[in-house]
Amino acid sequence: AREQEDAGRIQRNILEEQIELWWFKDPRKSILCYGVAVVLILACGTGGIVLLYSTSSRSGEWRLAVGTTLCLLALLVLLKQLLSSAVQDMNCIRSRHQIELLKSGGFSDCVVLLLSALVLLVCGIVLTVLSATTMQLSPSRPLASMFTSGIVLVAAGAAILLCLLLYVLGTSCCPAAPRSLDTGDISVFTISGRLSVNHRLATTSSMANLI
Repeated sequence: AREQEDAGRIQRNILEEQIELWWFKDPRKSILCYGVAVVLILACGTGGIVLLYSTSSRSGEWRLAVGTTLCLLALLVLLKQLLSSAVQDMNCIRSRHQIELLKSGGFSDCVVLLLSALVLLVCGIVLTVLSATTMQLSPSRPLASMFTSGIVLVAAGAAILLCLLLYVLGTSCCPAAPRSLDTGDISVFTISGRLSVNHRLATTSSMANLI
C-alpha cells in the first residue's frame, strides 16, 4: 500500500511539473475572459471607427477624441491577448505565479477590464456633462448626439464594472472546482507500463513496452 501511494504521488508530481498544463487550468474562466475580451475589442473598435468616420466640422472635436480613445482601448485589449499568447507559445515563463497573472482569467484580465470600464465611464461622463451644459444655452442636433453617445458610454462602462465586480466576488467566494489531479480521475501515459497503482489511476503503456 505504501508503494502504491508513493507511485501515485510520483505520477501526480510529474503532471504538476508540466508547465504547459498551467496555462489551461480553469478552462471556464479562460473561455469567459477570452470571450469578453473579443466582444470588448469588436465593440470599442467598431464604435471608434464609426465616430471617426462620422466626424464633421460641427462635431469634429469630440467625435475625433472619443473615437481615437475607443480605438486605442481596443488595441490595448488586443495587445494584452497577443502578449499572453506569445508568452505562452515561447514558453519563456516558468513561474506558476506569473502564469496565473498572465493567462486568461488571471489578474491581468481584471486589470484590463477595470481600465476599460474607467476609460468608458470618464469619456461618457465628460460627454454627458458637456452636452447637457451646452444644450441649455443652444439646443442642437450635434449636441443631442453627443449626449446620447455619453449615455451609451456611461452605460457600457457601468455594465463592465458591474460584471467585473460580480466575477471577482464569484471567484473569491465560491470554492474552486477540484482539479483532475485531486479527484483521482487521471489518465497517465507511461513508458514502462509498470506503474500500476490504485484502481483510480488508469495507466497506458506505450509501444516501447512491447519491444
